Amino acid sequence: MDEIDVPPFFICPISLEIMKDPVTLSTGITYDRESIEKWLFSGKNTTCPVTKQVIADCELTPNHTLRRLLQSWCMLNASHGIERIPTPKPPISKAQIVKLLIDAKSPQQQIKCLDTLKSIAAENATNKRCMESSGAVEFLASFVRNYNPTAAEESLDYEFDSIRMIDEALSILYSLQLSEASLKNLMGKNGDFILSLTGVMQRGSYESRAYAVLLLKSMAEIADPMQLINFRPQLFIELVQVLHDQISKQASKATLQLLVSICPWGRNKIKAAEAGVVPVLIDLLLDSSSERRACEMILTVLDAVCGCAEGRSELLKHGAGLSIVSKKILRVSQVASERAVRILLSIAKFCATSKVLQEMQQLGVVAKLCLVLQLDCGSKTKEKAREVLKLHARVWKNSPCIPTNLVSSYPA
Repeated sequence: MDEIDVPPFFICPISLEIMKDPVTLSTGITYDRESIEKWLFSGKNTTCPVTKQVIADCELTPNHTLRRLLQSWCMLNASHGIERIPTPKPPISKAQIVKLLIDAKSPQQQIKCLDTLKSIAAENATNKRCMESSGAVEFLASFVRNYNPTAAEESLDYEFDSIRMIDEALSILYSLQLSEASLKNLMGKNGDFILSLTGVMQRGSYESRAYAVLLLKSMAEIADPMQLINFRPQLFIELVQVLHDQISKQASKATLQLLVSICPWGRNKIKAAEAGVVPVLIDLLLDSSSERRACEMILTVLDAVCGCAEGRSELLKHGAGLSIVSKKILRVSQVASERAVRILLSIAKFCATSKVLQEMQQLGVVAKLCLVLQLDCGSKTKEKAREVLKLHARVWKNSPCIPTNLVSSYPA
């Protein structure tokens, strides 16, 4: 390649490599399909990388002339080790998708249709956008909405087929990387689809439950506060169960992200506490293999849930609650330290019985907060730590549990 002079118009402006499937945007600039699809659809950009113009129409037009020139050039330079670029498979058309959906009437045809849709979606992002605009999203969502748990209990054949179809439908829905408009349509006004996803999480396979959580996370990101407030208690029970079962790292991460975004709204923190999230989160913190980001999210959810009496009660009820929260201070990151100190502040403000204050002394919580004041760990964290120590200075200041080198740090 070093010896060959490659014509500049064969080079993709994004990848800076020879194009394999040149396509032209509405701005008149040609890119390699894979690179521009990643830019537009995975990166969710709305401008042309070269001209910086806003792209109103994301349709990619195959540049057949340039592709034929490329193929001819490759053949002429075959002796230099240049491989011929194969003619790319044309993207699927809207008419083909619509016909596929209309023909899927019987369960056997539906299973076949799902397999075909999965293959089509896997080919490229253009196919995904075509599926989204051709009614495939509603078709896939219908498998989740129409699941009948009563029929599943009465017939093993029905249960096997329906669970298989739901697995496939949810995996395709997630793989489509749905636009904000499609996610809003799924959310609807009354939350029926979320109710259906909750049902799948109750009785579905591990795969279905994982994809349900991933979809819920995407939907929550674009939902308005009123929709988040209306999430039902059963959903929180199922989310906690997903965390407990540790289905997969991806599912656990998505569940934590979802809880971080929804717990601050309305009574959601109470619903989460009543669903049993606190002991599950504490057990996850006790697992030394927890990654930094996971630990930060766990503490963020705990902080939100400890904003209600039910959450604080559950934390104190757990034998390792105060201990593990305190232990994470100064050991993970500044974010984790701040969240942990906020949790301790909630306990110190609203649950300061003599037993709790004594336990905080004996577990080294007070000493750890004094250490926070000595080290560089962020002004917010220090401010909260100082507030906790001042609240109960009468009880803690002269405690023998505070090492002599830390006593001087105790705020006046």
